[in-house]
Amino acid sequence: MSEKENRLNDADRKNRPGFQAEVPSPSSLHEPRREFEERSSQGACNNLFMNSAAGNALGIYISVPFCRSKCTYCNFASGVFPAADQARYVERVAADLAGARRWAESAGAELSRRVDTVYLGGGTPSLLAPELVAQIFAAMRSEFDFDADAEVTMECAPGQLADATLDAMAAAGVNRVSLGVQSFVDSEAHASGRLHSRATVEADLKRLRAAGITNLNVDLIAGLAGQTFASWEESLEALSAAEVPHASVYMLEVDEDSRLGREMLKGGARYRAGLVPGDDAIARMYERAIERLEAAGLRQYEISNFSGFGLESRHNLRYWQRRPYLGVGLDASSMLRRSSTQSPVLRATTTDDLSAYLAGKGITESEWLGPARQHEEAWFLGLRTNAGVNVAALRDEFDPELIEPAMQTARRLAEEELLLFDGERARLTARGRLISNHVFQEFLMPVNSAQ
Repeated sequence: MSEKENRLNDADRKNRPGFQAEVPSPSSLHEPRREFEERSSQGACNNLFMNSAAGNALGIYISVPFCRSKCTYCNFASGVFPAADQARYVERVAADLAGARRWAESAGAELSRRVDTVYLGGGTPSLLAPELVAQIFAAMRSEFDFDADAEVTMECAPGQLADATLDAMAAAGVNRVSLGVQSFVDSEAHASGRLHSRATVEADLKRLRAAGITNLNVDLIAGLAGQTFASWEESLEALSAAEVPHASVYMLEVDEDSRLGREMLKGGARYRAGLVPGDDAIARMYERAIERLEAAGLRQYEISNFSGFGLESRHNLRYWQRRPYLGVGLDASSMLRRSSTQSPVLRATTTDDLSAYLAGKGITESEWLGPARQHEEAWFLGLRTNAGVNVAALRDEFDPELIEPAMQTARRLAEEELLLFDGERARLTARGRLISNHVFQEFLMPVNSAQ
């Protein structure tokens, strides 16, 4: 992987569940539709740059790496670990939460007590026993003050949410759930390592709503092995019928760190690598999802995310807005900064080795980012959103010598119909979204210049 790709992934590592909203250079792409682009200019996330008011609150991400089965496409630091490790793991998470302020102070970073978003991701957090869920939230609340309207999200796998755990979630203040469905077609879900059926998903949505958790997200993947346009339409129809206020749609991009990716590189049939749809087919599935979800009242506000009005994922928005977050647990990332707008940003990542984490090893990588790197991130994280990059906000934060070369790049990409750019705001076109990583890399400076 190139240095530029590493820089993209480091800033974006928690914005995607093991696959990216990107397919490499499809040979035939639909031209941008003007109606679509006009809609894209509306929506959330107009202020994409951190300021003192937005920066007062913190987000917390808790990584829970335990799974009942490992999905074929997954490249996250998660797996089928012994259940006995869960209690030890939660103790480590609680200890890291207790020590977070001391660590931040020693690093010279600011860590607010005020929290407005929490996200438990995985892995499968819903596998935790009720008392472990309660222990994590007790540890957070002992160190941080949650806003009364804080968004508190927990990822769940359909069919892997016990009644007692659901009760513990509701008691702890979880008010948003993300369900890793990936496909409503049973054969596709099972072939990719998922253990649920469509009926299971529908039953769990009903249970969650009965428990008072109505802010629900469903994940789908375009490009699963064996997926066809007909089966994709079936999943989109089921998603529309579910009437959830939020959906995430990812275009499959496998790599050598997943079982499916290794099989695609080496050949073989165990994970049906030969049945993965081609790039053009995946791109058309993604475009169809945009159309169907729009018709169902879910407007696209980010490359992979769709919601009803005002129901965007507030936690994920903070990644794209470059607002501070603390990551705790296995392979979790943090982004903190000092108080002034022009100060460096600290990015830190914990170990991805469960045994090492349980033994007490914590942060393995940390780096202070100066203005040049922050400016890069302002572009490629802001461009993920349909609202795009606000140039006036850039000028308030960064010096002209950083901004002007990027403006030239934006003008060139607009000529190539990858961006819409009027000098005040830059947004990806429909075509640009399909090859977004290519667009993002155009805003990265040479390694030596970005230090």
